[in-house]
Amino acid sequence: MGAYTFRRDLLIGLIALAILAALPFIFPSRVVMDFIIRVAAYGIFATALNLLVGFGGMVSFGQGMFFGGGAYAFGLIMQNTGASIPLAILGSVTFCALLALVIGAICVRLKEIYFSFLTLAFQMLIHSIIISWQSLTGGDQGLMGGISRAPFLGINLADHNQMYWFACFVLIACLLAMRHILQTPFGYTLRMVRDNADRAKFLGIEVWQVRLKAFVIAGIFSGIGGILMGLFVSGAFPEFAYWTTSGDAIIMIMIGGIQTFIGPMIGAIVLLSLNDVITKFTEYHGLALGIAVLIFTWGFKRGVADFLWQLIGRRSAKVSV
Repeated sequence: MGAYTFRRDLLIGLIALAILAALPFIFPSRVVMDFIIRVAAYGIFATALNLLVGFGGMVSFGQGMFFGGGAYAFGLIMQNTGASIPLAILGSVTFCALLALVIGAICVRLKEIYFSFLTLAFQMLIHSIIISWQSLTGGDQGLMGGISRAPFLGINLADHNQMYWFACFVLIACLLAMRHILQTPFGYTLRMVRDNADRAKFLGIEVWQVRLKAFVIAGIFSGIGGILMGLFVSGAFPEFAYWTTSGDAIIMIMIGGIQTFIGPMIGAIVLLSLNDVITKFTEYHGLALGIAVLIFTWGFKRGVADFLWQLIGRRSAKVSV
């Protein structure tokens, strides 16, 4: 069953990758390609956060520290060491994993509300360090001088088309990896802990260790989202690690749905689309976006993917009756 599920997911992923690769030929617009690259970065980020929120029952208000941490670590490695892009990515992912391990070891033992606010406090700390350490991070101006996109393995990310295809590949690879993790015994254990932590303890499961592993995994994939965004904009900025970035990911999850794996991706597409459209028509885009999100979530009463999944389930039940 597990092998079948992975083969099915892999087939779906390859089909999605082929469709994404063909889009520039169907819609030869840089705007469309840029939008999909942003969706890839924030979609990975939101899906990683939903590993905690939807599948682990842990609401992190500070996940943006890993998104920003990945972007800054990647930029600093590229600027100061001359490393290749793959080595810089590996170094940045390692940094995010260690950061998540340290912060998670402190946070995951706490009750829900304390966990949420302590993650927010750590994010505020990381953001303050980024702003204050100007000699290293560039302060509120972000990393100056851009990030090199030197060719590697025949791939030239300075070419916009290749940057687009690379982003699509990273997106599908990360989604497949996270999906596979949720189908492993660890994924089922994580859901057991979410549903009834006391029962899991009774069965001999070290709940804090399960939560810590999930926190580290979410931190790693959040960092990959930040790395991809840093590559796209050729820089890293304090906003990447600000609390509003975590808020955006939470809104994406709310819009798309927390109970389905693909929900955060749908939420990323919807929120970024709303933001781009609203920004064009009003200077009060923050207020307008907030109202639009409220109407959207209130209308569905739940995430889009959750709503559709439940609707399909009801119709299937009627047909079977």
